[in-house]
Amino acid sequence: MDAWQACAGLRRRLAGLRGWRRRGVAVLLGVLAAAALPPLHAVPLLVPAFAGWLWLIVASPGVAAAFAVGWWFGLGHFAVGLYWIANALLVEPETYGWLIPFAIGGIAAGMALFPAAAAALVRALKGDGVGAVLLLAAAWTLAEWVRSWIFTGFPWNLIGTVWTAWPSMLQSAAVIGTYGLGLITVAVAALPAVAGEEAMTPRRRLTALAAGVAALALLWVGGETRLALAGPAATVEGVRLRLVQPDIPQQLKWVPELRDRHLVRQVDMSRRGPGNAQPTIPPTHVIWAETAVPFFLANDPSRRAFLTQAVPEGGLLIVGAPRTTATPQPQFEVWNSLEALDGNGRIVGTYDKFHLVPFGEYVPLRALLPFKKLTDGRTDFSAGEGLKTLSLPGLPPASPLICYEVIFPGAVARRDDRPQWLLNLTNDGWFGFSSGPYQHLAAARMRTVEEGLPLVRVANGGISAVIDAHGRTVASLGLGETGVLDAPLPVALAAPPPYAGFGALLLLALGGAAAGAGWWGSRRPQV
Repeated sequence: MDAWQACAGLRRRLAGLRGWRRRGVAVLLGVLAAAALPPLHAVPLLVPAFAGWLWLIVASPGVAAAFAVGWWFGLGHFAVGLYWIANALLVEPETYGWLIPFAIGGIAAGMALFPAAAAALVRALKGDGVGAVLLLAAAWTLAEWVRSWIFTGFPWNLIGTVWTAWPSMLQSAAVIGTYGLGLITVAVAALPAVAGEEAMTPRRRLTALAAGVAALALLWVGGETRLALAGPAATVEGVRLRLVQPDIPQQLKWVPELRDRHLVRQVDMSRRGPGNAQPTIPPTHVIWAETAVPFFLANDPSRRAFLTQAVPEGGLLIVGAPRTTATPQPQFEVWNSLEALDGNGRIVGTYDKFHLVPFGEYVPLRALLPFKKLTDGRTDFSAGEGLKTLSLPGLPPASPLICYEVIFPGAVARRDDRPQWLLNLTNDGWFGFSSGPYQHLAAARMRTVEEGLPLVRVANGGISAVIDAHGRTVASLGLGETGVLDAPLPVALAAPPPYAGFGALLLLALGGAAAGAGWWGSRRPQV
């Protein structure tokens, strides 16, 4: 029996599965696909995952059966990819620990509806052969795009992020974005499914497989060429950033008697610098993480005066801090904010987070659900006004982003007032030692290539990093590290890349072309 016959036999065996065996295999294939995500980056596992899943879809007796096999695939994929959610609930285990199986299971079950819909669409269009591969890639990409905005959106672990360990493979995102890179990834990963197509000649099967290898090679060569032409990242003259990562455990972050000690510690770290040695180039701007200041700083002149010790001469201290309405006000509101403090203790710039985390920062349908939010305090956070290009003394204009605001493709920078860098303050201490911080960083890295903008990411507990406009890491502090990082600010690309200007149109064109080719190809004889 040759290799083609072996693949055909495996396909027949998968097609013959029924009941719990069929569901179990679908779950296992979803788990394999999750292993390709950061931090494992086991990309070769995408081949058995998507090729095997496509065989199950095509062999489904109807659309409903395909929907079911897609849902089970998604359940395995998202349960493994999002297991770190349990760590957030273990910050207060006595209150939220019991929710872990319901939270992970419920979120995975909800997210699984998207691959379920993709599978149903492939089956409804009667995808077959190479056509089925292209239809699956287009349907998966459509599902990822819908997932990015429906019910406030959650585009976490887009399949294109499997390539973030290799900057050359990311460069196509400057044109087609993370969604487009994901479409090509799914198509190439699913192409080996044609090896089991007995209706296709061996020559056509081999041609299809060679096309998949060629597509990846083209992405790599194109990316390497782009990076070679770009050369080393240039930096902004006269700007030296100091990133402070205190790694304060989330369980201790808001303990009343410890909060001032946390401030003292971060001021001391800001003054001492990396390795407690006097830097050859002093910092011009010091940056702290999300809610690094656990007080209403704008209403607290004494603590602002204390924090001026961390402000470099002639520079700024940029911090995350909650902000509240000035009293008296008819309605009390709280924002998760970024504030910039000068050497006189004045706040010279403010940004309020607008894309809030459901149940983390506010409770949807609060009148109906008997839950409190995970973050400290009883009051839900209010949403800010939206994306903002923030001009601060001594710095190029920045687009501030707090926590997971950085994960949304095409929604991290204003188009009418383009910034020169992305500034992401986050508190990945919620995730603990898990894949969560790596996945969060991977999403942030993709935005740099899509937008042609460098990124400065400062985490309390997580991974702090400076990344240039081509997705290359300039400097970083790893997960679990307590320390200070001094780094220059890379420059932005002179002009925004195509995706930054025409992202939606380019995605529609690529997805539409794949879907059209898949539909047409499925109706051609497989000879």
